[in-house]
Amino acid sequence: MKKGVLLVNLGSPESPEPKDVKKYLGEFLMDERVIDVPLWARTLIVKGIVLNTRPKASAAAYKKIWWEEGSPLIVLSEQLQDKVQENVDFPVALAMRYGSMSIKKGLQELVDKGVDEIFLVPLYPQFAMATTETILVLAEELRTEFFPNVTIDSLPAFYNNPEYIGVLSDSIARHLEGKTYEHLLFSYHGVPERHIRKRDITKSHCTIDGSCCATPSPAHEFCYRHQCLEVTRLVAEKLGFEDGTYSSSFQSRLGFDQWLLPYTDRTIERLGKEGVKSMAIVTPAFVSDCLETLEEIAMEGEEIFQEMGGQGYTTIPCLNTDAPWVNLLSKWINNWATSETVSA
Repeated sequence: MKKGVLLVNLGSPESPEPKDVKKYLGEFLMDERVIDVPLWARTLIVKGIVLNTRPKASAAAYKKIWWEEGSPLIVLSEQLQDKVQENVDFPVALAMRYGSMSIKKGLQELVDKGVDEIFLVPLYPQFAMATTETILVLAEELRTEFFPNVTIDSLPAFYNNPEYIGVLSDSIARHLEGKTYEHLLFSYHGVPERHIRKRDITKSHCTIDGSCCATPSPAHEFCYRHQCLEVTRLVAEKLGFEDGTYSSSFQSRLGFDQWLLPYTDRTIERLGKEGVKSMAIVTPAFVSDCLETLEEIAMEGEEIFQEMGGQGYTTIPCLNTDAPWVNLLSKWINNWATSETVSA
């Protein structure tokens, strides 16, 4: 069998123009694992409300961070693909869950090169319905319908892989070197609380009451909240942070449902109100910088902090194409090719 790799990230509009943003948001938000309500309700919310109000504002946000080469997420993902390809001896393709760089196109690219054994790599450290799961489900549907002779393996969530924690910790330490900060905030992409309960394989553990994520349980295999908080704990332990000098929060909520707490924007506001004059923020739910990190965190976050009296605001980049991250990802891929364990 000929092996190949498919890296998969979230996706991006074709341009920062409202019409392209609207098309992208329509595909993204109509995913039943993103807005997990009945089709009639999802259609009403997305097509009746969101797509008539949000594209213009989202397009303005995209324009703030758009690079000359294109969408930062796409550009950085393509650079990651190129660098990984240099380290492995079989084809490496790139796809996005949403947008024109579809998973079907990525699979087809590999099949056209003679590949019939594919290692699917969702570029998310933590498991979530709206990220890893939707990629895996769609890939299997496409395989069944269009590529029945292909086998697909996938990289498990790697949030607690010691080597990943080492790479992430070293990156954080490097970017904080010489910087003055009183508090480090770990900001993760938010999800509705119901997503956590839906993926609780025990049907009883995930009470989201402040203790469940710290209590050992089989539910943690698919618990996004636990996996985020575990990244914070492991990095803090690795870097020797003192209690009270760091915390976790969740960003990018949508609608009126209860999402994971605390919210990032309100946490930044609170820190400023409490007299914190300098802070740093890192976004370990992403491996590549994108709208949520470059605009929501780096721009909006700093504006909130300064309005509350804060002064020094340091944004730590995602791993992007850092050599240690490229080397680690390449190692996992090569381990898969030789049937070795690829994650903790």
